Amino acid sequence: MKILILCTGNSCRSQMSHGFMQSFDKNLKVFSAGTKPAEKVNPMAVKVMAECGIDIFQHTPKNVNIYIDEPWDYVITVCGGAKESCPTFAGQVKNRLHIGFDDPSEAVGSVEFIDSEFHRVRDEIKKRFYDFYINEVKPQLK
Repeated sequence: MKILILCTGNSCRSQMSHGFMQSFDKNLKVFSAGTKPAEKVNPMAVKVMAECGIDIFQHTPKNVNIYIDEPWDYVITVCGGAKESCPTFAGQVKNRLHIGFDDPSEAVGSVEFIDSEFHRVRDEIKKRFYDFYINEVKPQLK
């Protein structure tokens, strides 16, 4: 099964989602991309994922255009709030889903608050993508 996870910068939420989905089943082909990719994966995203035993340090933000000609079983957008616009994907897709999350990289406040936002969003991503895996993906793999 081939899954593409999209966000704007491909530096935080989509990378964490990518890491979790791959950790649930090593046989899944999971990719992530953005419409305006950042230069690197957010260091706080790398840190909070490492705390879960998932290494996304080697991930690099990619432009969605490199995947446009490939067929996908799922394309999932992970943008959150109303002020964000989710990327659209015009390629060949069997299932399009939106599983939105707040962007922890936009958190403002103390170091402790920002850290707590990254942990909160990471935990939400893990739960919602695990539910997606168990309820949608795993039954199709049998």
